Amino acid sequence: MKRHQIRIVGGHYRKTPISVPDGDHLRPTPDRVRETLFNWLAHFWDGSFAGRRVLDLFAGSGALGFEAASRGVALAQLVEQAPAALAGLRSVQARLQAPSIRIHAGDALAYLHALPAPSFDLLMLDPPFGGGWLERVHPLIGRALMPGGLLYLESGTAMAGPPPDCLLLRQGRAGQVHYALLQFAASQKNRNNDRPESGCDSPTLSESA
Repeated sequence: MKRHQIRIVGGHYRKTPISVPDGDHLRPTPDRVRETLFNWLAHFWDGSFAGRRVLDLFAGSGALGFEAASRGVALAQLVEQAPAALAGLRSVQARLQAPSIRIHAGDALAYLHALPAPSFDLLMLDPPFGGGWLERVHPLIGRALMPGGLLYLESGTAMAGPPPDCLLLRQGRAGQVHYALLQFAASQKNRNNDRPESGCDSPTLSESA
């Protein structure tokens, strides 16, 4: 299968190539968007990624998760279920030998439901466009992301406005990709139910084809 390549843009593994197979509907975050995102994170995290726990929920090529590992996070947890994408993730993981990288093969929603407690400082959501994934994931954000944690979103449409209990920090656009960084401010969550008592509700962050 034909492949094209992207590269890690910063950090310890800078310029490491990541192969992306064509035809698997993978849409890696563009280099300039990743560079912008991690500049934002450096600003809000006072220039230090050490000790941070990051969840790349729809990992795809792994561009976001591997970028986080390159910057020195304590944990870069990648979740993916497509076999071709998983093979690519494991290949890069073997090449980097980064102890912070973890790969989970499975469904994103099932992974969130199985989490014992919210423990991540950053949740990165770059799901396939047009599948209604953002609407399905939003009610479960509090299962992964700690209050005060950061939420990165990519979608094919502009964000109508920040949802309740989320503060919009930054946003931008690159071609057809709209992206935003928010802070999750919820303090009360009922983790026994699908929907938190407070958190990022989906209506104002809907994404469509």
